[in-house]
Amino acid sequence: MTTEERKLKARELFLNGYNCSQAVFCAYAEDYGIPMELALKVSASFGGGIARMRETCGAVCGMSMLVGLEKGETEPNDSKAKQENYKAAQALIEKFRQVNGSIKCSELLNLRKDAIITSVPDERTAEYYKKRPCLMMVESAVEIFEKRNEYYK
Repeated sequence: MTTEERKLKARELFLNGYNCSQAVFCAYAEDYGIPMELALKVSASFGGGIARMRETCGAVCGMSMLVGLEKGETEPNDSKAKQENYKAAQALIEKFRQVNGSIKCSELLNLRKDAIITSVPDERTAEYYKKRPCLMMVESAVEIFEKRNEYYK
């Protein structure tokens, strides 16, 4: 699948109502042999800056989970593998920060520091999509992940 096709898949997921983390992570679920329902559930709580708390961008979280699928360690004391995973994730996260100016949801959304945090998701309307950069963040995370071999050193 080309980068543009992958971005289109993530875009469609997001525009169909899935959150930013789900859109990024689930665009690759099939590649890793993960059933879509499981992928949607695993990535569900990371949207909105982790559980809509406006912390780390959900698209970044989705991208980080993908790094884990490729580089994650499976032995608890394998410090070399753990280091490689963190190094790879940090490289992609830093690239996302460089491209988008932040990895923090509230900053990407340009929210005030005193913005009220709730668990109630915003209704997905034309106005919602117009005022939010979330779709661009989803596409950015996919594009960075697609070029991951350039950033994994």
